[in-house]
Amino acid sequence: MDLRQLPTGWILSAIRAGLSTTRRAFRMPDTSPDVRSVSEITQEIATLIEDQLGAVWVCGEVSNCRRASSGHTYLTLKDEAAQLSAVAWRSTAERMGFELQDGLRVVAFGRIEVYQPRGTYQLIIQKAFPQGLGALELALRRLREKLAAEGLFDPERKRPLPFIPRRIALVTSPQGAAVRDMLQIILRRWPAADVVIVPVSVQGASAAPEIAAALSLIPHIPRVDVVITGRGGGSLEDLWAFNEEIVARAIAACPVPVISAVGHEIDVSIADFVADRRALTPSEAGEIVVPDVQELRAVLDAIRLRLIQGLRQRAERACLQLENLASRRVFTNPQQRIHQLAEQLDELSDRMTRAVRQRVEAGRQELAREAAALQSLSPLNVLARGYSVTFEMDVDPSGELQRGDLIRAGQDVEPGMPLLTVLQSGRVISRVERVLPDESPPDR
Repeated sequence: MDLRQLPTGWILSAIRAGLSTTRRAFRMPDTSPDVRSVSEITQEIATLIEDQLGAVWVCGEVSNCRRASSGHTYLTLKDEAAQLSAVAWRSTAERMGFELQDGLRVVAFGRIEVYQPRGTYQLIIQKAFPQGLGALELALRRLREKLAAEGLFDPERKRPLPFIPRRIALVTSPQGAAVRDMLQIILRRWPAADVVIVPVSVQGASAAPEIAAALSLIPHIPRVDVVITGRGGGSLEDLWAFNEEIVARAIAACPVPVISAVGHEIDVSIADFVADRRALTPSEAGEIVVPDVQELRAVLDAIRLRLIQGLRQRAERACLQLENLASRRVFTNPQQRIHQLAEQLDELSDRMTRAVRQRVEAGRQELAREAAALQSLSPLNVLARGYSVTFEMDVDPSGELQRGDLIRAGQDVEPGMPLLTVLQSGRVISRVERVLPDESPPDR
């Protein structure tokens, strides 16, 4: 209905009637009302819910699951439209036969109870049965298998972290508690640390593209030696940006080592597998990325003391060696050594002279023996025993007679041939009258 078509007086009357009714509604009643406390209302709600619902079967996907130090397991059951807080006490969790974890679809049986201190309700799980993986967990496992097959998780491609980085880049939300924790720990451990924050969203639909874009900017930031990317804890949905493929590939393509610091110790993301180093928490990332200046000073002091002690020990050993050398006779009485060497030189000279003399005498004796042997073989000795040697006599072109070949047999001469006979003393030139055979005696 169009209010402009109604009479103006009627509209004003309706407004006044409405205001009068409103005043009466907000005016305390004349009689004392039945005012109850928050605890009483909460108790009535608890009684109403617990009595009306009783034990129920609930089907949903496990999310934000965590185990307390007491052994109790706290989680959230959810579907596409709503979520329900739940808890499995320690005794129940131990009897289940499987471990509750994020992404698992379960059918749970229990009672709905109201936690009155906070005015919230939750399912007290008495037993549960797994149905399979939820959509997020299934997508996570498929992506993990795909990237693992490509080798992005291989330990061989992990790079070592620099001992003292020149500059540290923090790819995280500047408003989160994680960045404050990392800065406090880094600057406490290494006050001279140079830290640059690359602001990104770490939750929501735009988080993954922003993180990947920030990692691609790292090469353009001067002197960055290491990157930390991550955020504080949360549910699987809260941490999902670090399970996106675009973030995983950006970490793998980053030219400097990357530390993944996502959530708490129990939270494991795809980024943890791809990164060069995983930190259990953002605080641990701050401890990993830089050394503790106090510990480093203590190490350097210990090294300095060891060097001083080592140098002192070396100096003491050198002094002892020098004293030992100085106490030796060669330094206390150097002339004695010279005299010893002079005596040894004289002895060697005498031995050499005697050896030379013996060698000369032995040579003389050897020469005499050789001469005697040659003398015994000399043809002159043969001649001395009454023998002679006969040679042919040749006539040279000038008509002179020259000694020829040695005559060894009668066949070597012929009548009329001139001969030269060598005796022990003198030479005789003769001529052959005739040649007799061996069996014929010579004529007298």
